[in-house]
Amino acid sequence: MSIEVKLHHRTAYRYERDVALGPQVIQLRPAPHCKTPVRDYALTLTPAEHILHWQFDPLGNHLARVVFPGKTSELIVDVALVADMTPINPFDFFLDPGFEMFPFQYPEELAQNLEPYRWVEPVGPRLRAFLDEISGAAQNTVAFVGDATARVRDRVAYIARLEHGVQTCEETLGEGSGCCRDSAWLLVQVFRSFGLAARFVSGYLIQLGSDESGGEEVVGPKVDSADLHAWAEVFLPGAGWIGVDPTSGLFTGEGHIPLVCTPSPSQAAPIWGTVEPANVEFRFSLSVERVNEEPSVTKPFREEEWSRVREVAHAVDRKLTEQDVRLTMGGEPTFVGIDEPESLQWSVEALGEVKRTRGLVLIRRLRERTAPGGLLHFGQGKWYPGEPLPRWAFQCISRVDGVPVWEDAELIAREDDESSFGLGDCLRFIEALSERLQVTKESILAAFEPGSDEAEEATGYILPLRRRQPGGRLAWSSQLWFERPERLILFPGDSPIGYRINADTVPFVAPDELTQHIGGGWRSRRHGFSL
Repeated sequence: MSIEVKLHHRTAYRYERDVALGPQVIQLRPAPHCKTPVRDYALTLTPAEHILHWQFDPLGNHLARVVFPGKTSELIVDVALVADMTPINPFDFFLDPGFEMFPFQYPEELAQNLEPYRWVEPVGPRLRAFLDEISGAAQNTVAFVGDATARVRDRVAYIARLEHGVQTCEETLGEGSGCCRDSAWLLVQVFRSFGLAARFVSGYLIQLGSDESGGEEVVGPKVDSADLHAWAEVFLPGAGWIGVDPTSGLFTGEGHIPLVCTPSPSQAAPIWGTVEPANVEFRFSLSVERVNEEPSVTKPFREEEWSRVREVAHAVDRKLTEQDVRLTMGGEPTFVGIDEPESLQWSVEALGEVKRTRGLVLIRRLRERTAPGGLLHFGQGKWYPGEPLPRWAFQCISRVDGVPVWEDAELIAREDDESSFGLGDCLRFIEALSERLQVTKESILAAFEPGSDEAEEATGYILPLRRRQPGGRLAWSSQLWFERPERLILFPGDSPIGYRINADTVPFVAPDELTQHIGGGWRSRRHGFSL
């Protein structure tokens, strides 16, 4: 489900008088490798009279270099962007062969390119003790990255720290607390201490509130929010730069929008430049709102929309009551297997490994509990466009007065029955049926699978039947509906053979010309013929 959000970030510097501004560098544009789709972006500056040039810094980050020719009493930087918050799988990557297990060594040329991101600051006693807690033994690379991130989260309690700069690793571990940039820098140093290239990331963090309301079971933020945030990225061959957030202990997702990625935090300031000396009032604000939001399962309507829905529903109920319209349950209940609920056989696929088996169990249980005297009918159901055959359908037919339609359920054959009935039994049954119904055996046809040779056995036998009531007497008739073929070849498939007869071989016969064989004699009747 796609949700687009509009983020507005305003940074305002108001000076006590008009001042001259030196060149300003603004690093508030999403990085080129940002995984979250950014549909729209705008940077607006006050004063309006300025010269702006977009550039890439040596590290590949977007930066706006701005020159203000005149003096001003304020500098306002407005960022507006629209982001598509479609969920992102943070593990949607592959590692190159040989790097799936940690530890590993970067190839020489790659190691030279990553050198700025491998520098380790002097390791103090607290950092050394913390590193000793992390296993460097052979293990899955992704698991190692996730474990190191979670350890920083568990060791450093998050606080909102407004002081400028970033704490050293010794300070952060000594205090046992820090802001997001402190935890991010600690995690960068942890990765580098184990030989992995890592960099500091400054960006936006957008968090959408849950649609659920109330209760302690709701996990995550309750309202939509956006903040400037910091996290780390580690370089894994084959996957590239992978983001991890030590504040949450998780891999980064669609809510993390990187702005600046640098070897050290000092290079990641969102706005920097020079100004002549003057007192200044600094303010900033960040807001986020949803745009073009699709209705969700848990919160499809706003309250005013929901009130209107209820009004319409009550009006429909009144009309149904007034016109004495009564509703009943349909005859095709839909079910999903509990052992493989996500399998496509329960949503779009016609067949599956257990779909028919579970259906047979269900229809038999429905008969036992709701219609003990019901007749089970295993036939065909709907035929969907693009599918070669109609889908199977099970029915339980019963009488509302409770009189059994079928008394002995054991006489309904089970598909999982391993009894030894074979082709010979089929022939004996259909011959016995023809005798019981007093129709000719000459109409019995053997049916063969396509591609079968003369030596192969038939798949089954066909006997055309029609019930008649001549002169008020119940009788059955049987006759071939086309000239007897040498071999009756069926259409391919796994349906009963009656559904796989080639209808093109059946010629049209006018009702007046139809002749039937009834109980030993031939007669003409003005009726159509059906199987």
